[in-house]
Amino acid sequence: MSRAVLSLGANLGAADAAVRAAIDALGPALVRASALYRTPPWGGVEQDDFVNATVLVDDPARDAAGWLAFARDQEAAAQRVREVRWGPRTLDVDVIAVWEGDEPVVSDDPELTLPHPRAHERAFVLVPWRDADPDARLPGRGTVDSLLRALPADEIAEVTRL
Repeated sequence: MSRAVLSLGANLGAADAAVRAAIDALGPALVRASALYRTPPWGGVEQDDFVNATVLVDDPARDAAGWLAFARDQEAAAQRVREVRWGPRTLDVDVIAVWEGDEPVVSDDPELTLPHPRAHERAFVLVPWRDADPDARLPGRGTVDSLLRALPADEIAEVTRL
């Protein structure tokens, strides 16, 4: 059994529709999705706000590489172009964490580092994740609640439910 947490976001075109389409593409693998959230851009690039969501997924036929392939397929379907790091995008799907059985997958592969190396710093990942799973834990980092308490309150307040 392979379970994963995916973070989805977009800020170009019909961003909410792009995020919803990626969630719909999960089909029966979708366990739970957060609400959609409006979030400020992260990373210092001037751009519009994002629409973000976090999903919990489960598919015995997929491993960590399979979740990354799903992410890339959805980005390609949304015609994502990678020109500026942390820049505007039609869709971004990040694999945050994967579990095989009860064990978290740990990887330092530059193509898929697991758990995601910056998820614990990002309110736009953590707030929707807590919405989808109030008891969530980021492997190696602790509970999502404790990670949120470590972030600046104003950063958390900027993540608003749509």
